[in-house]
Amino acid sequence: MASSFHLRAAAALLIGASLTAVAGPALAQEPVTLRYLASRGSISPHELADELGYYKDFGIKLEDVGYAAGGPESLFALASGSVDIGSAATAAVINSIAGGNDFVAAYPSNGINDEVKSTFYVLDGSPIHSVADIQGKTIAVNTLGAHLDYAIREALHKAGLPQNAANLVVVPGPQLEPTLRSGQVDIAALGYWQATFEGMLVKNGGVKPVFNDTDVLGDIAGGYTVVRRDFVNSHPDAAANFVKQAARAADWSREHPDDARKVLAGILEKRGENPELAQFWKGFGLRPGAVSNENDLGFWIGVLEREGSLPKDKLKPADILFQASAKVN
Repeated sequence: MASSFHLRAAAALLIGASLTAVAGPALAQEPVTLRYLASRGSISPHELADELGYYKDFGIKLEDVGYAAGGPESLFALASGSVDIGSAATAAVINSIAGGNDFVAAYPSNGINDEVKSTFYVLDGSPIHSVADIQGKTIAVNTLGAHLDYAIREALHKAGLPQNAANLVVVPGPQLEPTLRSGQVDIAALGYWQATFEGMLVKNGGVKPVFNDTDVLGDIAGGYTVVRRDFVNSHPDAAANFVKQAARAADWSREHPDDARKVLAGILEKRGENPELAQFWKGFGLRPGAVSNENDLGFWIGVLEREGSLPKDKLKPADILFQASAKVN
């Protein structure tokens, strides 16, 4: 790929009729309802956009149909038709598309950087001080086959250790802290989307970070919001507006972080979750405009090719991103 090739999320590169659609209120557009699975303790940019009323003029309604334990479950629900919006780690999205699911990555749902990151915690006094010490240890993650799983594999690879050197166990986000404190696991992994649970863990004290995913991966998209290609082809304007307004909401949250936390608190309360967790939310970690660069997808494509789980040159970033795949005329 040419080094000058710069990929932008659909929010930044919508074309033709889609640009007309997002410029102002929709004109006689057919209403669409998009079902999705929420993530405990957190929100997505499109959920925030919906709460802020950004979709009302475009005939788009979001419907929360429950919770996903993690990205793979979300993608499975999308493939089965149980939901219309999925969200998962980049590597999981690529694997799903390579496996035959006709999905497109609509926009980066989260990013990791110096402020928003996934962190791996141990109890004070633990003999674990670095990635080199996690061999043979037990790590609690929210699900397998998603961001934390792949971040651990890459951390071990860079440390010259087998990628399966650590033992991963699945623990739901709300139970990560008690599982670590009770000694059932050696390490608790708090994903970038679980900053609310991480904040409470740190506030309660007695823990220390060992490493984080930014140390391993750098500044990169953590995952993508995904839709089916048939939805994009059948509802090109709605798909374009869905992405555009999600990016708008992400930008708003960066400019108004305190207000965004208040909105999150309200959403958590409506779900029956603890609204006090919202104070620890750190944002989406996205670049302005929800921009996706070549490395966001290209890095993980290279990793999966290296592991042998993806045939070389089977997929390129342009094959996956919405603006390259939507075929909007």
